Amino acid sequence: MKEEIRIFFTALMFYTRIPCPKNIDHSPDYINKATRYFPLMGWIVGGVSFLLYFGACFVFDPFIAVIFSLIGGVLITGAFHEDGLADVFDGFGGGWSKSDILNIMKDSQIGAFGAIALILLFLLKFMALVLLVQKFQDPLILLILFIGYHSLSRLTAVNIVFTSEYSREDEKSKAKPIAKAHGMKEILGSYIFGLMPLAVLMWFEWKISIVLLPLFLLYFLSKRYFEKWIDGYTGDCLGAVEQLGELVCLLTFIGLWKFI
Repeated sequence: MKEEIRIFFTALMFYTRIPCPKNIDHSPDYINKATRYFPLMGWIVGGVSFLLYFGACFVFDPFIAVIFSLIGGVLITGAFHEDGLADVFDGFGGGWSKSDILNIMKDSQIGAFGAIALILLFLLKFMALVLLVQKFQDPLILLILFIGYHSLSRLTAVNIVFTSEYSREDEKSKAKPIAKAHGMKEILGSYIFGLMPLAVLMWFEWKISIVLLPLFLLYFLSKRYFEKWIDGYTGDCLGAVEQLGELVCLLTFIGLWKFI
């Protein structure tokens, strides 16, 4: 039990900015094991984002409240995944070889491709969330939706870890550690925490399960693209897939209005 608690806090420390006990560090072994709790971090981030939205609604209109929820998601993760998205768009947009792409992604400066990607991403997420909160007025359903799109997007990203190889062959990524190995506990934990919110949503409306189809396409096409150009994935690749997964979930929820 003590080891499991340490694994959980390792995930909390690695994937969020929430303070953790001082004895928790970036042990590679525990970072690998922490993969099982990656979708669970989506519960925390989604829950906090919803609470900020819900609280802001008492003072502001839903448009401003949605912005507060987005700010909360960025702050609680330290823009960890958004940084990965920007790096991926810069790297794949400006590089023509594996070494070029990896070097550009390692650069801390953001380029035109990354900046444009972030702007468009947040515009789409903002509009999708505004439509979502206008459609679903029940706070409980909204809470589960917030948790669901965060946990499902993280499950989509971690599936690449389970089915692909880490791309970098050197130790340059030590400044940005990442889970590179997994076992059955990591796979089961990820799927349980990733799919449980969706299972709850399906209790209200089973058609919501359709969201798994575009998420699978995102996983399959991203994995294939990364393996084609850099022979695997990096932490930035996972961050990009996570952010795109959030957007895919939100847009799918909106698109399902015609059928629900």
